[in-house]
Amino acid sequence: MKKPMPYTISARMYDVISFEWPIYRAGRTAAIDLMALPAGSHVLDVACGTGLNFALLQRRIGPTGSITGVDSSPQMLEQARRRATSAGWENVTLMSADATALDSVYLGDHVPFDAAISTYALSLMARWEVALDAMISATRAGGVVAVVDMQKPVGRAELWTPLARLACRLGGSDIDAHPWTAMPARLDTVQSASVRGGHIQVRVGSVPSV
Repeated sequence: MKKPMPYTISARMYDVISFEWPIYRAGRTAAIDLMALPAGSHVLDVACGTGLNFALLQRRIGPTGSITGVDSSPQMLEQARRRATSAGWENVTLMSADATALDSVYLGDHVPFDAAISTYALSLMARWEVALDAMISATRAGGVVAVVDMQKPVGRAELWTPLARLACRLGGSDIDAHPWTAMPARLDTVQSASVRGGHIQVRVGSVPSV
């Protein structure tokens, strides 16, 4: 992975400084809507950060489902743990692991998962293809894999490109990584959504049967 941000200090303020509510929440919502998870689903959240996907996932999977959140930053995981504890979500398990090495990590009793999701994280990784393959490998045949990430805005929104580049640079992301482009070759029936002037790209596909 690329050199991580110094989350020791910023983790507690991440939800505020990351433009979550005005911009990036829309991508999470679009992805989880497309995933259409039934109640009781077991979901792997790769590079879960502070757990910003958790509330949206919980509304779908309910108390009989589960979320396994994986992140390489102990500080971010601590914030995710506080979020889960505060909300009373007993179905959340958190693990410290590199997303590009998930095949060497025991992910719990729900492997293979019904679904896997990664939001705004693959573009942080130099070896994002490895992380994507690990997500797919951890998901059962017919399950869904979702990726949300960023690119330069398009059309009329192009004038916001300098701001988008700055936001990605500050967060350590490569705005030109476009990890979702690898999904059609790996997954079936890839659905797409584009929000916030095309800056946020959403892809959700199903794992093919072997």
